[in-house]
This record gives sequence, structure tokens and C-alpha cells, in this order.
Amino acid sequence: MIAYLVRRLFIAVVVILGIMLVTFLLLHNAEGNPAKDVLGTKATPQAIAAFSKAHGFDLPAWRQFVDYVNQNVHGNFGYSFKLNQSVVSLFKENAGRSALLSGASLLLSILLAIPLGIYAGLKRNSLYDYTSTTLSFVFYSVPLFLVSLAAIDVFALKLNWLPFEASQSDSVIGVIKQANTMILPTACLVAVSLAAYSRYMRSSALDNLAQDYVKVARAKGLSERAVLLRHLLRNCCLPMITLIGLSIPDLLAGNLIVEQVFNYPGLGLLFYNSLGTADYPILTAYTLVGGVLVVLGNLVADVSLTIADPRVRLV
Repeated sequence: MIAYLVRRLFIAVVVILGIMLVTFLLLHNAEGNPAKDVLGTKATPQAIAAFSKAHGFDLPAWRQFVDYVNQNVHGNFGYSFKLNQSVVSLFKENAGRSALLSGASLLLSILLAIPLGIYAGLKRNSLYDYTSTTLSFVFYSVPLFLVSLAAIDVFALKLNWLPFEASQSDSVIGVIKQANTMILPTACLVAVSLAAYSRYMRSSALDNLAQDYVKVARAKGLSERAVLLRHLLRNCCLPMITLIGLSIPDLLAGNLIVEQVFNYPGLGLLFYNSLGTADYPILTAYTLVGGVLVVLGNLVADVSLTIADPRVRLV
């Protein structure tokens, strides 16, 4: 176990360094010297040279990359000259709201997917199974932005049940107090995630129902409720551990779409607005965070699966 963790951590460091190299090259080639963007097109060559020297843009590319890695390791993701604020402070302002949206949608998706997926497996080829399968394929296939726009059109504009814009509060507490404004964006994320999670749970339930331990439990005279709760439920949930770990980066991408559609001030909307203004420090920092989440999500999923299922051995 220790050897596996050490090996995975080493691989994670190498992968993250590779991500830093890619983001640095994208930043270096796309932006070049940001002095003209900051000082304006009428800036004198002397002013541009002074700005470049002050911020290290006159150094060789390899030296700039070393400084870039050193800054990221110490939690310095650069400075947004267009917003006149450090990227770290911008992330701190918006990360809490994005985490609330992601966490709520992920929790609801899991709580709904487990019973719905298992029940579909138990009622295989029934009307419920066919209906849930059809709905899962529909929501899994339709793009998230289309689901969000359709939800706004039906529930906000036509029925006028819910607001079409998410909470504009600056704090997480303020967002929680305006919970009605978060129903639509959360429901859209849940609908898409639930479609995938429930299908995995259904497949897992069907696989476990065919296992010998279920047949033995039934042969001993245990009720269907006891078989379900004592034996089937835990083993069916094992694939969800891996799926949740791998889905963590997807939530970051999902937030981007939902936050833009519902105008929700979070990391996703910050990234979208930065695309329009070509604010490269924010764009590369967001990309780097997404890459780190992929690495951590895989590692957490592997370790958690080992803890939950002692039969799994990490080598």
C-alpha cells in the first residue's frame, strides 16, 4: 500500500509538471509579452522594456518556466492585469460558490442514483426499467447547455415557478439563503449526472444479482429486504466510488456551462468571462486546477476503493 502510494504520488507530480509545461507553452505562445496589453498600444519601447524586466518577461523561456513552476508550487497563479487582482484572490472569491453548486449536485446525484439504479436492476425489463433507461439516455445525450436553456424556458419563463437567474450573492451563506434561485442550476447538473450514475448502478446491480453470494443468501431463507440491505447494496456501490472520483473534474467543466447560462458568479463564469477578454493567467490557472483535480480524483478513487473493498489490492 505504501509503495503504491509513493509510486502514484511520483507519477502525479510528473503529470502535474507536464500540465504546467503545457499551460506555460500555451500562455507563452498565445500571450507573448503582455506589456502591450497592460500599458496600451501607445506605450513607448522604454516603458515596455521596463515592464518586461520588472516581471521577468525578458528572461529566457526555460528560466520563465522555472519561475512559473516555483510560483505555482507556492500557490501563486499569476496576476490578472485586466481585473487588477491576483488570480489566487479571484479564485478564493469564487471557489466557495462553485464548490457549493458542485457539492450539492454531486450529493443529490449519488443519493438518487443508488436507489433508482438498484431498483431498475431488480425490476429488469419492467415498465419502470424501460422508462428510466429511456430518460437516462435522453439526459445523457442532450448537452448540458440545452438542458439548462430548456429548464429556463419551461420553469422560469413559461410557468414562472422559479427565477431564471441564479443567486448573485457574494457569500456562500447568502447563496444558501436564496436557495430558490439555485434549484434550476442544481437540478440541471443533477439531471445529467444522475443519468450516468443510475446506469452504472443498474449494471452493477445486475452483475451482483447473478453472483453466488446472493443465491446463497436467498437459499438460507433471508428476505429480499435483508439480501438487498446486507449484501447487495454495499457491493453495488463499489463502482460508484471510482465513478465519483473520476467525475470530480467533470463538475468543474459542468459548472462552467451552468454558471454561464444562469449567470452564477463562480469559477466557471470567471473562466468564461476571461475567454472573452483573453485574460490568460486566469485561463491557464483554471486549466491547471482542472488537471490537478483529474490526478487527485484518480488517486482518491483508487485508495477509497481499496478501503471499501479489502479484496482489491493495490500493487
